[in-house]
Amino acid sequence: MEQSPRRAGQPAFDRRALLRNAALLGISVPALSALLQACADSPTGSGKGPGGGTPTEGLKIASPDNPVTWDIADDNQPIADGLQPEKGPLRVYNYADYLGPGVIKAFEEKYGVDVKVSTFNDTDEAITKIRTGAVPFDIYFPSYDQIGRLVTAKLIRPLNHSYIPNLTNVWESFQSPWYDGEARYSVPYSVYTTGVGWRTDKVSEDVAALDNPYDALWNSDYKGMVGIIDDWHTAMAMVALRSGVTDVNSENPADLEVIQTALTELSAATKPKVTVSMYNDLPAGQLGISQMWSGDIVNAQYYLPKGQSADILRYWFPEDGKGLVDNDLMLVLKGGNNPVLAHLFLNHLLDEKTSLKNFGYIGYQPPQNSIDTDSLVADGYLPENLATAAVRKEWFDVAYRLLELTVDNDAAWHQVWQQFKAGA
Repeated sequence: MEQSPRRAGQPAFDRRALLRNAALLGISVPALSALLQACADSPTGSGKGPGGGTPTEGLKIASPDNPVTWDIADDNQPIADGLQPEKGPLRVYNYADYLGPGVIKAFEEKYGVDVKVSTFNDTDEAITKIRTGAVPFDIYFPSYDQIGRLVTAKLIRPLNHSYIPNLTNVWESFQSPWYDGEARYSVPYSVYTTGVGWRTDKVSEDVAALDNPYDALWNSDYKGMVGIIDDWHTAMAMVALRSGVTDVNSENPADLEVIQTALTELSAATKPKVTVSMYNDLPAGQLGISQMWSGDIVNAQYYLPKGQSADILRYWFPEDGKGLVDNDLMLVLKGGNNPVLAHLFLNHLLDEKTSLKNFGYIGYQPPQNSIDTDSLVADGYLPENLATAAVRKEWFDVAYRLLELTVDNDAAWHQVWQQFKAGA
């Protein structure tokens, strides 16, 4: 298994939190709101309810109860069948350290091309550069809750599945997901949960055994040792669940008041560090307990000081799956010069062996049918004390999902988060 070479002291990066910032199109929250309101006045996709209801006009908000199959525009058609791959170089735009070097090298050798990986630190930078077309990137890695805006802006190409037969290797629910019916524009990359990670040498109690494990983040005994993910929706959704608000995309002002009150109490109790480098801060001893993504607690073992056993690390996520589960995507950008090669690269990453090798490097689990979740420890992908970081397919049927929000609701959530950040 190829393991991540990242170590403490390297620059911090955020793989997905910034993909959920309001600045999807490289603009401010107010400007984004105005743009999306304008988008709502024109057709962008076919929204179908559970019964395949009548398509509606405007920007679609996809959800498990309201799946969306996006239209394919006349001026943005899939590539034809049977085309020869371009000569490259293939340009990939991704977060740092979110793609295994060995996986890239194997593709280069197979097709005799160069793969150029460019990285970004935030969505403002990424989308602005994509929109300008200054660099013709071929492939981009967002999270599922941004696909509606990307389709609306016509920044991505619809896929020709004849080049991606390995799509059948992934969980069936991702072969035609609710956020992109028929997988017209996306294929899945990784799946992950959001829970609580801690060090047993700094946190004496068994967090997983608490009646409400989220409460540990409010425990004043850990003041100055607590971390919260610097992602407005992920952090606030956790606060909602801890407070008994199960609609993590709620439009109810009363629910937002509950979240705001709990955030204020959190600040007073533990003065949490709002961060995206939990995978480094926890093993480095800067934190004792933190809200974390499952992939980052897996990566944390590689950041421990030399000689420090990974046995001190723990991770909790609800055993019944009723927590936050999410996934990232791979998309082919419309402005790229190598659409055939891009399709083949997606297919390469969906290959069973390639996907598992990549998992060993990035720490984030792919939704592959070949993976036996119960054997991830025996197979060396997870240490036994972090077996709870495995992501189970059935959880996607019961978990809470972070959705794109309406313009007004997005602004309301951001207002609460900005007030919290100002006092954090």
